[in-house]
Amino acid sequence: METMSFTVPLAAVLLLLLFGPTSGEIKNLKIESDTRPMILFEKFGFTHTGQVTVAVSKVSVISSIASPDPNRLGFFLLSEESLIQVIMEMQSDLNLCVLDARYINLLFTFSDLSPPPSASFNSSYPITWPNEYSLFFANCGPESRVTMDVYTEIYNLDAGGEKDYLSAGITQLPSLFFVFSLIYSTFLIIWIYVCFGNKITVQRIHILMAVLLLMKALNLICAAEDKHYVKVTGTPHGWDVLFYIFQFIRVVLLFTVIVLIGTGWSFLKPFLQEKEKKILMIVIPLQVLANVASIVIGETGPFIKDWVTWNQVFLLVDIICCCAIIFPIVWSIRSLRETSKTDGKAARNLAKLTLFRQFYMVLIGYLYFTRIVVFALKTIAAYKYQWVSSAAEEIASFAFYVVMFYMFMPVEKNEYFVINEEDEEAAEIALREEEFEL
Repeated sequence: METMSFTVPLAAVLLLLLFGPTSGEIKNLKIESDTRPMILFEKFGFTHTGQVTVAVSKVSVISSIASPDPNRLGFFLLSEESLIQVIMEMQSDLNLCVLDARYINLLFTFSDLSPPPSASFNSSYPITWPNEYSLFFANCGPESRVTMDVYTEIYNLDAGGEKDYLSAGITQLPSLFFVFSLIYSTFLIIWIYVCFGNKITVQRIHILMAVLLLMKALNLICAAEDKHYVKVTGTPHGWDVLFYIFQFIRVVLLFTVIVLIGTGWSFLKPFLQEKEKKILMIVIPLQVLANVASIVIGETGPFIKDWVTWNQVFLLVDIICCCAIIFPIVWSIRSLRETSKTDGKAARNLAKLTLFRQFYMVLIGYLYFTRIVVFALKTIAAYKYQWVSSAAEEIASFAFYVVMFYMFMPVEKNEYFVINEEDEEAAEIALREEEFEL
């Protein structure tokens, strides 16, 4: 009955694989007194030239019940197509160890160690059938605790015979990120030119928006270099540190700019109310937590025990932040509607109200696309086209930046605020009709 515990882990793996990493970096990992029936190490898209190298050393297996059978512990590859078949196979035979399942690609068991069960093993395996595979370790021993050092090297060979440590579906990312870094750098130059051409109307928020563009460009160039070095060497060579630094600054700045624009700071009023300050005090610490979770997810991989928990933390925090930044825009829309009844500037208020409503819709569309549509693309796209979801996310983000910056650009005569008497009268009628409808 000891293998009954495998049916739950295998079912959970189906969810785990949706978030699993797809880079084949060279990794040295340490497992200490681990009792998990299954451990996911890597998920990687292979071409017909793929290769897997796994080495284990300092292996120790301890069981409080009986001496562990070395054939019940080992490494294997599993494709997502075969996962369901393995789950069904094990549900039909609750005593079956996953290492004995027909649909796995068994690499080796601890019986191959010399001498078993506490020694080392090192071997490479060519991939004969191109697909996306996940590298697992299985422990079918009853109450067995496993300690070992694990070295993994997973790669494809490119047309020139060089090792490519990026999965077949994301090997295009270095070029993609580099192109977008150039696009944002150009965008920043244009924004600076616009600001200098309209010095009279430039507000502090416009300077903050320029810093946001700079951080986005730096984040992308570091992402490009990070992925490039992983692609050619298997290790990031420190570029991952810069990437996470600029990513943290960029994300915090983005949410801050959205909140400040949503509150009308610099456009409607030069100050923040207490409730708006509280939103910033909530969003910024949450973004710190989200970035910590992102670093843990990206740097450690799913082999750590709390990897799924960190994924859940990241998703929860991201959802909370996305909801929080919407409230200031709603407050500004409500405030403009109330002000229009008393200050005698109906047309100007209607123009501002229209502007903030449009920004609200654009923001909702951006959040929906980058959080739901992009995730759907990652899930349904074939492993060779995983880069498409990253491209879609960057295109959507750039479109959002362009629209947001255009709507709130520092121009002396904004089309929303060019008012004449006819506009004033029409606006008063429109506002009265809207109030009547509400």
